[in-house]
Amino acid sequence: QVQLVESGGGLVQAGGSLRLSCAASGSIFSIKAMSWYRQAPGKQREVVATVTSGSSTNYAESVKGRFTIARDDGKNTVALQMNSLKPQDTAVYYCHAVVQRTVIVSSLAFYWGQGTQVTVSS
Repeated sequence: QVQLVESGGGLVQAGGSLRLSCAASGSIFSIKAMSWYRQAPGKQREVVATVTSGSSTNYAESVKGRFTIARDDGKNTVALQMNSLKPQDTAVYYCHAVVQRTVIVSSLAFYWGQGTQVTVSS
């Protein structure tokens, strides 16, 4: 079993910054990828940023240049630094991880955090 716990959400004025963090714990052999998703009211959940075990990153076009994802493998954490926030960034942000739980490759599974609210006011 693996648990993901997010923190750092809150209310911020447009143009401001927030830093989200996600900590993974439990039965972890290795983490193949960690991502941040978000879901706004009435909209589908979308991927915001992803970082792989090789530290390659990908960003949604809407956040490229403003958000930065970074992982600390030693601590099994991932952070999302969000700068120049816009009202359209308002959403519940979810941490997602693809985890190999044991030395057995078939132990791969994915996990979701509970989500943290980010609200950007005009």
